[in-house]
Amino acid sequence: MSALDANKKIAVIGAGTMGAGIAQVAATAGHHVILFDVAPGAAENGLAGVRQGLEKLVARGKKSQQEVDDICSRILAVEQINALADAALVIEAIIEKLEIKRSVFAEIESICAADTIIASNTSSISISALAAELEHPQRMLGMHFFNPAAVLKLVEVVSGVHTSTEVANRVFETAKAWGKTPVHAKSTPGFIVNRIARSFYAEALRSLNEQTASVATIDQVIRASGGFRMGPFELMDLIGQDINLAVSESVYQAYYGDKRFQPSVLQAEMVAGGLLGRKSQRGYYDYTVDDKPAAVYLDLDSNSSPLTKVGLFGELGAAAELVDLLEAQGVVIQRQESAENYILVGATRLQLTNGLTATQVAADCGHSELALFDLARHYSAADTLAVAMALQASEQAQHDVQRFFTTIGKRVCLVKDVPGMLLMRTLCCLVNEAADAVNQGVCSAEDSDTAMKLGVNYPEGPLEWGQRLGYSNVVSVLKNLQSSYGEERYRCSPWLVNQSY
Repeated sequence: MSALDANKKIAVIGAGTMGAGIAQVAATAGHHVILFDVAPGAAENGLAGVRQGLEKLVARGKKSQQEVDDICSRILAVEQINALADAALVIEAIIEKLEIKRSVFAEIESICAADTIIASNTSSISISALAAELEHPQRMLGMHFFNPAAVLKLVEVVSGVHTSTEVANRVFETAKAWGKTPVHAKSTPGFIVNRIARSFYAEALRSLNEQTASVATIDQVIRASGGFRMGPFELMDLIGQDINLAVSESVYQAYYGDKRFQPSVLQAEMVAGGLLGRKSQRGYYDYTVDDKPAAVYLDLDSNSSPLTKVGLFGELGAAAELVDLLEAQGVVIQRQESAENYILVGATRLQLTNGLTATQVAADCGHSELALFDLARHYSAADTLAVAMALQASEQAQHDVQRFFTTIGKRVCLVKDVPGMLLMRTLCCLVNEAADAVNQGVCSAEDSDTAMKLGVNYPEGPLEWGQRLGYSNVVSVLKNLQSSYGEERYRCSPWLVNQSY
């Protein structure tokens, strides 16, 4: 199936940030675009915003003035919906209200040709529900761009129960011709990105609720150890706590109260108190002051000498880079075969978190001097790592932990001893949700990874990362989390379990 020809007209309904951005994308690809908004002057303002944004690119040498003039000349701002009559593709980007969207689509059907494709930029409403009352529902689908539409590459092409394969494929190819990276998705709550991303926020909120660490510490660990551009609380403040909570509540309700998507009472309290993030100047951070709170690090002992030798029992698996870092510092590694996997520093065992608390691991192995450290995407690149001490451990054990990580140049955030720590539990939940999306036919494994990397700038696709960590390890962590909490929240996707064998 080929893309729509560039000589076909595109119509965009709604001239806000998203609508104007979509209009710019289509016009840049060579289409004549009709930008419609019912509010007087809104379409003209949207077009002016497009020009203003493009002029900045001229000033930076990214575009010529002629290119900008050509793009803007292909966008026609209108206030009468009848002007959309000869559009081959109509993309709606208005308020997220089902009945309002339905009324607009009914009007579009009455003025446009029977083969005009109707797309919605909705991020949360069922495409099947939007199409249900149309005379030709097979031509209705989702075309979900990400903000800013002119910059971010991802477009979720979402098929409802009525959407024809031909229409979905034509829109997919059209998005590709516009320079985007489209992915196919089935109409289910949250589609791909908003569904899988729930875990990124939910696990951080649960960690804060359990007083695992401060907001700044959690953000620092997720950024530094995980390679994410923003920590979860920074990102929620940027999105808006109210918007983020609304999406979580929408997905949770749409899945009939599935505990895996349960919203946070902490976030609900923030919204109730008007602490919405950047737009209200207060959220998890205070934006009225210049200095943000810093992560809390384990104090360094200036009298502590670097390590000269450690014991290595078994294999470290995902944490094997630590051995390279030790050897680079001249530390002697005394290797011993073992069914268990840990580093011995003095009398202290250091192990990668497995979804249990350090206290339980210490009790199970009968070794009180024990600490768990968190996952890192690349230990060589991470300057900050989280560590949790078993309640049975002595002050000497904490001193041993400090010496170990100081020797390899890492800062340590000492966090409360909770199951799965910070990054490990977050990653495993992201992997699990991506696996379940694949299991339910929402998307392919490849598209789930593409969507998360391009839609929300994840450093690696969840399933790519999970495969590197080892699906069997992810399953083990999730089962330990489920055992620790006794909740369905951490149940394993059947697809993930099958991949672990």
